[in-house]
This record gives sequence, structure tokens and C-alpha cells, in this order.
Amino acid sequence: MTPITITKDNFDQEVLQSDKPVLLDFWAVWCGPCRMMSPIMDEIAETVADVKVGKVNVDEEEELAAKFGIMSIPTILAFKDGKLVNQTIGVQPKESILSMLGK
Repeated sequence: MTPITITKDNFDQEVLQSDKPVLLDFWAVWCGPCRMMSPIMDEIAETVADVKVGKVNVDEEEELAAKFGIMSIPTILAFKDGKLVNQTIGVQPKESILSMLGK
């Protein structure tokens, strides 16, 4: 499965009401480290069936970025049962990202 583009309009449905844990990648087109993180998030989306991966473009979704106090990107937020359970900033290896969900 490919990552889902998350917006303020689909956030509740795709993240808060998701029956799977969700990893949200806050990124921007101009961000070099975000481009490094993108293939890792894509790989998780494609290979880990019980996790949903979403991407939030901070330039297009300023309201969501502000809601979660995103000051640096890439920032990855992990949600379980509609609750924020973990977060990390900067480029991380796949194993570190999955460990945010206890995998």
C-alpha cells in the first residue's frame, strides 16, 4: 500500500478513526532530510500490512502542523487507537520508526 496524503479534511477519518496504528510523516518538498526519509516511509507502507502510513505536507497543511507543534521536519508521529503515542524528529532508520509502534 502506498502512503496516504493526510489533510485537515481527512485527518479524523484516516488517523483518529483508523483501525490500524498510523505513522504520520510531516515533510516538505524543499526539505533534504525529508527526501531521505521518504523511501523509508514508502517501504514501511508497502511491507508492513498492519500499519497505515500517512504524509502531511507542512506547507499545504499548516493547520495540522501547528496542531501538533511541528517545528522541525521530518517529524514522524505514531498513533494507536486515535491517540498520539510516540514521535521522533529527523531521519531515522526503519527499525527505529517501527519501534515507535512496538514492532
